[in-house]
Amino acid sequence: MADAGGNHDHAALMDSIYRGQKYIYDVTRKYYLFGRDDLIRGLNCASGDAVLEIACGTGRNLAKVQHAYPGTKLFGIDISAEMLSSAQAKLGTSAILASADARQFDARAMLGRPTFERVILSYSISMIPDWERAMRHAATLVAPGGSLHVVDFGSYSARDTLGARILKWWLKQFHVSPRLNLPEVAEEIGAQPGWRREGRDGMGGYYRLERLYRDAGATD
Repeated sequence: MADAGGNHDHAALMDSIYRGQKYIYDVTRKYYLFGRDDLIRGLNCASGDAVLEIACGTGRNLAKVQHAYPGTKLFGIDISAEMLSSAQAKLGTSAILASADARQFDARAMLGRPTFERVILSYSISMIPDWERAMRHAATLVAPGGSLHVVDFGSYSARDTLGARILKWWLKQFHVSPRLNLPEVAEEIGAQPGWRREGRDGMGGYYRLERLYRDAGATD
């Protein structure tokens, strides 16, 4: 288990980044956080489905889920109090939000339920220390018949081109590190009994989208 000091340090770092950025986050990120709407289109939620976004940021994705899939129940966690304040202002009483570390949190205690029909990680694993642990924890929160959806920077970021070098420099300013082994971790989860996986690149590898489906008859 991560030490409390480490959790506090990461929360403080995120707050320092987003204290000012939260006001322009949604406007600026639409120009380089591609694939988020692709992820949302693939959720295929039914009315009544519970949707959890881990590291929900400003609540932008949850607001779009609410618009695309009326009747869904929205939940979000984030380690940054600054981002949670923006999400709360955007979503109001339509979502249950909580401050938590993506790597370890008790969903039942914090959000009132242990599992969700859809769980989302959108451009968050590239900012989470020990992100593999966070992703595996996210999989434990998927209800039978539900799915885990992940989008983040893809293999393009590793290319030796001017565009890729500029992207890496820009991301470094925000402590963002593309996770090039995301497909391998997704494959590991998808190979477990009761799971199946679909993964693909978007925009020539600019982003990577992973979907992990849990069988309806799966048991914990």
